Amino acid sequence: MYLNRLSLLNFKNIEEAQIDFSPRINCFVGENGTGKTNLLDAIYYLSMCKSAFNLTDLQCTRHGTEGFVVNGVYTTRDGRNENIVCSCSKGHPKKLCRGGKEYEKLSDHIGLIPIVMVTPSDTALINESGDERRKYLNSLISQLDREYLAALIKYNRILAERNKLLKNPTAPNFEDILAVFDLQLATWGHTIHQRRARLIEELAPIVARYYATLSDDRETVELHYRSELNEMTFEELLRRNSQRDRINQFTTGGIHRDDIRMSIGGYPLRKYGSQGQQKSFLVALKLAQYDLVTARGNHRPILLLDDIFDKLDMARVSRLIGMVSEDRFSQIFITDCNDVRLESILRGNGCAYTLFEVRQGQVFPAETHPSDPMHSPSSHPAEESPASVTTSEPA
Repeated sequence: MYLNRLSLLNFKNIEEAQIDFSPRINCFVGENGTGKTNLLDAIYYLSMCKSAFNLTDLQCTRHGTEGFVVNGVYTTRDGRNENIVCSCSKGHPKKLCRGGKEYEKLSDHIGLIPIVMVTPSDTALINESGDERRKYLNSLISQLDREYLAALIKYNRILAERNKLLKNPTAPNFEDILAVFDLQLATWGHTIHQRRARLIEELAPIVARYYATLSDDRETVELHYRSELNEMTFEELLRRNSQRDRINQFTTGGIHRDDIRMSIGGYPLRKYGSQGQQKSFLVALKLAQYDLVTARGNHRPILLLDDIFDKLDMARVSRLIGMVSEDRFSQIFITDCNDVRLESILRGNGCAYTLFEVRQGQVFPAETHPSDPMHSPSSHPAEESPASVTTSEPA
């Protein structure tokens, strides 16, 4: 499945736009702050029903307006069209429609259009708290497994109720209610732990393989799942922490405290990895994610590469482009501020690509280049009436 046409209204800094895409490689080039990343985020919205950057719906609405609309027309492998519309207006819940029919639950849409995004903000997966890595796991597995998403929603709801109860120890039937919450928490927590552990076990060797290619076999990396449930059952954990939970008035142990350990050469990647090594690891992680989603799903994911030269040298970017230009990868969107640099690597790898220029918030179709490097690329002039955009938010 690939994105054929993207239409935007009042999304971030984009007042209005309609863009037709190639089913393979599409590039957005332009200066920083013009809206290149916003275009990728709009595509992400249509898959995940939210921004890739932890922004609220209100923060994704263009300044001075009351809401936004993101509309995508996709073409499936058998030639059918899928029309997805995500809309949000102030004071009303977000709506997501497929073929004109509104979803009852947004979670029912997750997984229909798989997507993988690489962005400079991914460094939070290495440098921030375990919460960032848990969010990543949850987002990835939710695209693969609807039962996991349902279990996660139930677990978080029960966890919130249990924490609320722990703050009120004099509540009627406190012990009985706590026992019920413990049983439910253990049931859904066990399911979540099992799926996470299985995913990391599958992901780790693929990450190592991709990293070896990107780094030209200079270092080795590892990925491990850290969880208290690796050592005991959830029921045992709750019993062990019972007194501590009552004193602290919240649930001190469980899968909501799990983490991923990332290492390079046997040492923590966060402390011992250079910026280039960390970025290479993150790219390898996302490409491994792509492989898993492809293997388990009906569609190959759309791949979004935002600012791909960030912290990577030309050699590693060239290896990356060489890998993703292979036929096993589907539609790709790339952003970069230097069109000469990007086109040099694309042409060097013999890639077919379509270029869009983003200037002062306006999107101009620039050139389409065939894959045969001996073929003279045909240039298409920018449209006389480009998509109208106002620059009111950073990219």
